[in-house]
Amino acid sequence: MIQIERTQVMNFENAIRGARNPLNSWNRMDSHTEPDGTFVFGENDLDLARRLCAAGSDHRKFIRQIFVSVDLTAPLYWWKEFDTYKVGTTANSTSTMHKIHAKPFSTSDFSCDRMLPEAMESLEQTIAVLENLRLRYLETKDKAIWYSIIQLLPSSYNQMRTCTMTYENLANMYFARRHHKLDEWHVYCAWIESLPYFKAFFPDEQP
Repeated sequence: MIQIERTQVMNFENAIRGARNPLNSWNRMDSHTEPDGTFVFGENDLDLARRLCAAGSDHRKFIRQIFVSVDLTAPLYWWKEFDTYKVGTTANSTSTMHKIHAKPFSTSDFSCDRMLPEAMESLEQTIAVLENLRLRYLETKDKAIWYSIIQLLPSSYNQMRTCTMTYENLANMYFARRHHKLDEWHVYCAWIESLPYFKAFFPDEQP
C-alpha cells in the first residue's frame, strides 16, 4: 500500500518567468494567479512550457523550479526503489532507529493487503515476536534486543516521509516506473498525473 497526503505545489510563476529569460520574452507572459492563490497558465505560457518539455531535459530546466511537498506512507520495499531518485529530492522520515519501540506493533503497520494466507500467518507470528521484543526492550533498554527488532523488521513495514522534489524528479520517476510490477508505483504515478499541469506539460507522454 501507499498513502499520499498533504500535497503542495509551488513556484509556477517564477519558473515560467525564468523560462522566458533566454529570449527576453516576458511581454508574452499571459498567466495569472487567482484570488485563492491558484496559478493559471495562459495560452502562450502553456504552449512554451509544452515545447520546452518536448525538447528534452536540457531544455525543460524550468520544471526543476516547480516544487512539490508531500507526505508519503509506504513500505520499506517501495522506499528502497524510491531512493534510486535521491538526487534533487529531500525527505524527513519517521525514525525506525529512535521510535521503533514507541508503540505496539500491529498488522496496520505493514503493507500486507496482497499476502496469501500462509504469508499472513507468518507475518502475524513475526509481529508477535517483535511486540515481545519491544516490551522487553522497554523494560531493559538492552541494545541487543533493540538490534533484534531492527534486524527482524520485515520490508513490508510502513514508513512515513515528508518529501520535497521538483517536477523534473517526478517526470523521471513517472516515465521510468509507470509500468512497474509494484502496485504502489501505479498509485504514485497516478498521483503525479493528477498534479497541476503535469499532463499538460507532457501531453504525448514522451520521456
